[in-house]
Amino acid sequence: MPPTTADFLATVPLFRSLAPAEVAAFSQMAREKSYPKGSVILFEDDPGDSLFVVRQGRVKVVLVAEDGREVILGILGVGEHFGELSLIDDQPRSAHVVAMEESTLLVLRREDFRRRVEQNPAVAWALLLELSRRLRRADEKIGSLVLLDVPGRIARMILDAATEGGSELIEKPLTHQTIAHVIGASRETVSRAMREFVDAGWISTERRRIRITDRSALEKRSQQRL
Repeated sequence: MPPTTADFLATVPLFRSLAPAEVAAFSQMAREKSYPKGSVILFEDDPGDSLFVVRQGRVKVVLVAEDGREVILGILGVGEHFGELSLIDDQPRSAHVVAMEESTLLVLRREDFRRRVEQNPAVAWALLLELSRRLRRADEKIGSLVLLDVPGRIARMILDAATEGGSELIEKPLTHQTIAHVIGASRETVSRAMREFVDAGWISTERRRIRITDRSALEKRSQQRL
């Protein structure tokens, strides 16, 4: 039996520090929406009027250049959320969000969220903690892009994905094209580096899944600066 909306929200970092009654209140306000693979959930510059929580599937947050090049700012899975900045500043969306696979999202309107914040400061504190966590992760990503070469960035991304999944086997597919879009490199360069990692015995690939076989070597490679 799938978990109720309240039970699910209680596992989401943004809500899990709240009292059960507060989580239940949010669950009653949430609307569930489904999106097929490849569909655009949000367009850049859309009005920012809602918070989205991924209940099932994966989405990517992307910027698209005028020439069509895509840069992935983040890949979000179950329990992760986006749109929280618009809850605060009322500004338009800062990027596109696209479903990487069939996905189900919970949607909370800004007005409903703000009303709960005004009634319970603990909600505001939980949001601040999440924004702080996001900012730290963004700082780490910027540091990697500036200080590491392409193989170093790939090693860091693989390690981060394994940490988030809690296993040396990365279950969610990470295609070479996706990795390239995240770290700002060509797919050919990523493919070459991945072959080198496999040949060195640092990783193995199993049906588009990646398994870390030598974590210490990957960690060392991810720390080599330009």
